[in-house]
Amino acid sequence: MNRLSLTLSRGIANVTGSALGPYQSAVIRIGFAGTWLLFLLREFPHREELYGPAGPWGWNLAKELTDDNHAFTALLWSHGQLWFECCYALAIAASAALLLGWRTRTASVLFMVGVLSLQNRSVFMGDGGDNVLHLMSFYLVFTRCGQVWSLDARRAARAEAARARGERVPADRVGPALWSVFGLTLLVATFTGRFDSGWLIPALLWTAWAAQGLWWAVGRRATSQQPRILLDVVANVLHNGGLLVIMAEACLVYATAGWYKIQGSRWQDGTAVYYPLHLDYFSPWPGLADLMSSSGTIMLAVAYGTVAVQVAFPFTLFNRRAKNVLLVLMMTEHAVIAVVLGLPFFSLAMIAADAVFLPTSFLRRLGALAARARGRLVRHERDGHGVPVPRSSGDGPDVASEDSAEGRVGFTA
Repeated sequence: MNRLSLTLSRGIANVTGSALGPYQSAVIRIGFAGTWLLFLLREFPHREELYGPAGPWGWNLAKELTDDNHAFTALLWSHGQLWFECCYALAIAASAALLLGWRTRTASVLFMVGVLSLQNRSVFMGDGGDNVLHLMSFYLVFTRCGQVWSLDARRAARAEAARARGERVPADRVGPALWSVFGLTLLVATFTGRFDSGWLIPALLWTAWAAQGLWWAVGRRATSQQPRILLDVVANVLHNGGLLVIMAEACLVYATAGWYKIQGSRWQDGTAVYYPLHLDYFSPWPGLADLMSSSGTIMLAVAYGTVAVQVAFPFTLFNRRAKNVLLVLMMTEHAVIAVVLGLPFFSLAMIAADAVFLPTSFLRRLGALAARARGRLVRHERDGHGVPVPRSSGDGPDVASEDSAEGRVGFTA
């Protein structure tokens, strides 16, 4: 009983005492934000046909559907062209901010709003990866995904270094300004009846706004550390729970896909992969598709291998080596799908979901390689122009917490 109690107390301490998986949460933040940003930029010339008020899926059809399924989309708040352009631009800006880790908590909320608004406006525009992105945009709101590899972490590290030197850290002005604009927008949307499709999203947005204000007030006005410790515990629990849900979602996607494939006759006889390779819609490189499909052995191995990897993956989480091997196989498979079948954004979304299982040691080495590459680039620019280029101090931004800077608006829910 004592051993069980000790194990349980350690588990509770781990869940409440820190935000686990900082590198994993950072890499999925970068992965999903980058995927959505690239999609929006690629489809920018076609945005009218995809999500515009005069697109094939008309405004009235979208309104009727959302009234029935209670899906949230800000694009249906107005029929005007200017409103659509502003929403599309906001989605791009929020994706870029989340990718860079700038005001990560606010950016994650705006990122979710952008994803839901565009995807729920035209539900038939997607290739499967949009469903994963749809869910993950919601889960990311609950994570502290800016602890490393973010501008927030770099700003927090610089503030800590300044305080250690005895320097005065200027009060944050951007955070309160964002919080005020966010609150005013929510107030107007609420009292004008814009949130008539359901209660979940408006409740989440108001909770986020209130939590940001509470976090700022505690950081600036609290006379003891107890309120801040309590908020940290709540934020850690939500982060760890959100990260667990993301991992469970990825496992569920693969397990469901694998077991459904087992029931299909085309997967059983090994010919399922052959047919998509000969559809014009999924053949951007006909020569490459013909080369792959010319061998029945390759088709059989790919079909059976795909099913085996997807079914086995959730069970390999209990064995680190087997899990890492299957991760490499799945990421390679998605990379091949991106090239051969012409589904780059579906593949990027799935690779980003897979990245939550990458080992911390590998991600740290990857970050160190990126830091060294940046250092060489900075030295090259300095040597080429003869003028030293300012650099951030050491590896601080990679390990500092985004929450260590006092007075910054944060989001704990």
